[in-house]
Amino acid sequence: MIAISKEFWNDIPLLHVVDQEKKGHALPTLTYIHGFTSAKEHNLPLAYLLAEKGYRVLLPDAMLHGERETDITDIERELRFFDIVKQNLDDIESIYQELVSKELVEGNRFGLAGTSMGGITTAAALTQFSWIKTAGVLMGSPKITAYAEQLISYMKTQQKELPIPDDQLILLIDELKEIDLSLQMEKLFGRPLFFWHGEEDMVVPFDHAYSFYEEAIDHYKNPENIRFLKEIGRGHKVSHFAILEFVNWLEYQL
Repeated sequence: MIAISKEFWNDIPLLHVVDQEKKGHALPTLTYIHGFTSAKEHNLPLAYLLAEKGYRVLLPDAMLHGERETDITDIERELRFFDIVKQNLDDIESIYQELVSKELVEGNRFGLAGTSMGGITTAAALTQFSWIKTAGVLMGSPKITAYAEQLISYMKTQQKELPIPDDQLILLIDELKEIDLSLQMEKLFGRPLFFWHGEEDMVVPFDHAYSFYEEAIDHYKNPENIRFLKEIGRGHKVSHFAILEFVNWLEYQL
């Protein structure tokens, strides 16, 4: 029986999805980060499919989302997008440390993946944590600096004046360079990496991930360790096909 438990790990609310009989065992484990304005429950189909194959899946709520949502406006949350990504990185490290302390990870078989903002977080995490064995970026950008610059440019066209001073925006861009995977491809270390993106995505640019992939593949001795799956005519929504393909790929790579 697949069990779905609502738990709190170091004050992080998450769903723990695993075969009930194996819950206390060391297992290959995936932590999956949801997208902006989404919540942990939205990724249960993927978690269930993986749990059926013998994996442990952890679905945390990001800061200002789900059970961590506070009384702020949509605009205020948008302005804190990159603060949320940075907090996600702290949360991922905290979750991993908890897994290790409880001896719940089998060997080094820890994977990280996410949708949209979660995919952006995943790519950033690869620059920080060498213990991530396998990663998946579903309609996210591994070019967080370029993404931030495009976002700022777009917001400036929508508003005459942003509520953030230009000097703070410059500081933000400089900070994001430290977690920009496209600027630190040597930190891939040949780790298995999966991309999925719809070609008609109007939220996170398709080209960010695809151009990164075309350059990154040269950093892999085994090209099978990096895969890019694109869907023609697909917008900013992960398809069932993408979920099935990613689950099958993880079974091979994690």
